[in-house]
Amino acid sequence: MKQMLSRSWRMLALRGVIAILFGVLALAWPDLTLLAFAALFAAYALLTGVVLVVGSIKSRKGNEDWWLPLMVGLVSLGAGAVAAIHPGLTALVLVLVVGANALITGVLDIATAIRLRKTIRNEGLLILNGVASLVFGVLVFLFPDAGALALVWLISFYASLSGILLLGFALRLRARTRGTTVEKDRRTIPDRRLSAVHP
Repeated sequence: MKQMLSRSWRMLALRGVIAILFGVLALAWPDLTLLAFAALFAAYALLTGVVLVVGSIKSRKGNEDWWLPLMVGLVSLGAGAVAAIHPGLTALVLVLVVGANALITGVLDIATAIRLRKTIRNEGLLILNGVASLVFGVLVFLFPDAGALALVWLISFYASLSGILLLGFALRLRARTRGTTVEKDRRTIPDRRLSAVHP
């Protein structure tokens, strides 16, 4: 799992950037209609799904936990496909699809973080992202008939927060990967000054 995420920090960073863009666009779009929101969510979920599925498949060799991000990607693809194929969904159904997607991905993100705990530090950001997804999903199912404006604000805030946490986690993995590479280079490349002193 450690090797997979160390090699796939770009996958997590892309997921974070897509989430932030979705959150900002949903909030900044003037006179956002239900149809436009469905299209925007479909694009967000489908892009996230493609990034995760492709990234996890590329990282599957020599790693038994590659299926966790694959599952998150498949869930996102499913939610995006529902919104894309049925753009005329009622507001209630669309909100429930968004909430269900958040609940399932939240559980899978927390499961991934728990698997990481023994092999890498700073998994807390991924746990926070999973908890944020769970809280958002629960709120959606508790208050599915909230006002449209309130739901747009809630969804935008959740997507932006999730994106920031994922991007932060990806950048920490990138820094750790680079640090490990530097340490390895220092161990394998002989010091020329020592060679000069001891010919």
